[in-house]
Amino acid sequence: MGWCFGGRGVKTGQLAEWCVKLGMHGMEGIPQTAYKEVMDLGLEISLVGSHGFSQGPCNPRHTDMVIEKLKDGIELASRIKAKRVITFTGMRYEGMDDEKAAQLCVDTWKKVVPLAEKKGITICFEHLNSRATEGKMTGHAGYFGDDVDFCVDLIKRVGSENFKLLFDIYHVEIMNGDVIRRIREYKDYIGHYHTAGNPGRGEIDGTQEINYPPIIREIVKTGFTDFIAQEFIPTWEDPFKSLEHGVKVCTVK
Repeated sequence: MGWCFGGRGVKTGQLAEWCVKLGMHGMEGIPQTAYKEVMDLGLEISLVGSHGFSQGPCNPRHTDMVIEKLKDGIELASRIKAKRVITFTGMRYEGMDDEKAAQLCVDTWKKVVPLAEKKGITICFEHLNSRATEGKMTGHAGYFGDDVDFCVDLIKRVGSENFKLLFDIYHVEIMNGDVIRRIREYKDYIGHYHTAGNPGRGEIDGTQEINYPPIIREIVKTGFTDFIAQEFIPTWEDPFKSLEHGVKVCTVK
């Protein structure tokens, strides 16, 4: 996840070289201008960006923009042979009616799903936590899709194999917990995973509470074969060692 390492001064090209060295297969969270450089190293763009998490389909002011950005993301993903594009609900706003906002999300996504189906692209809808406050990007106060069970309900209402959940283990742990049971329950609706340590969104090491090896083994048991992206913010002195450790923790037998 490129943005996480940018704050440590790690350039996208350098991070891509680290990924290759560690036997990783893709990158995401990077500028579109860097896609070619990353792909030339043999890495796949594991998730293409779209409209961002703050302005999303729950707000009617953003409907047209969301549709345009998602369609652009789908077209780009198709051109570069990527398989996934990200989406979000957006933030709550004053006077919002929850059910009307939920239905607006569903209706908006249904307008772009046919293109995703035609192009063979999966739109991945990310659940985020609205609780953590330890630092920048640890939590997203006011995010509408902050309950993973509610997010899965929206996915069921969209009703397409090309619209799935981005199951961020860090965010689910904070807002809902019971991670392994939810992975089992929602396995047919999950299209992508993210990792990070809780609290703090740092390395997935022994200083945080999430026990990753059994979680990763459970993901493997569900038959999932796509990407598990490292989205922690590195705090160790050597960020390469942070990434190497994350890969090691998520490599299970």
